[in-house]
Amino acid sequence: MPVRTADAEWRGDLRTGVGDMQFDAYTGAYSFGSRFEEAPGTNPESLLGAAHAGCFSMALSAMLADAGFPPTRVHTQARVTVDKVEGGFGITKIALVCDAEVPNIDDAKFQEIAAAAKVGCPVSKALAAVPEITLTAKLV
Repeated sequence: MPVRTADAEWRGDLRTGVGDMQFDAYTGAYSFGSRFEEAPGTNPESLLGAAHAGCFSMALSAMLADAGFPPTRVHTQARVTVDKVEGGFGITKIALVCDAEVPNIDDAKFQEIAAAAKVGCPVSKALAAVPEITLTAKLV
């Protein structure tokens, strides 16, 4: 398996500095404001959320297909919450919100497979230290 890489550079102090993050063809600017306030730009938590949403969507698609229910579409949004915690800041919650088009499956079976994908995708495993990871999954 290939090793994936990403780069980040920060210039200046925490409050007034700026940075860039890059992976593959994506480059995004980030700042204190884009991370801890509502300023434009990206932040590590959004990129982590994108990775989690992407990984979960692929894992769910694979598990559905393996169970005989190949999906037409799986869409997932990851909502990553950062809060002040003892010793600084921490990611305290990730809410995965998924809707999927899956022919010929009932909701109970879909929920069972979605729950397994939530704990089984590699990014979920890597994020096991996050105190709360929730999943809302629905068939559309």
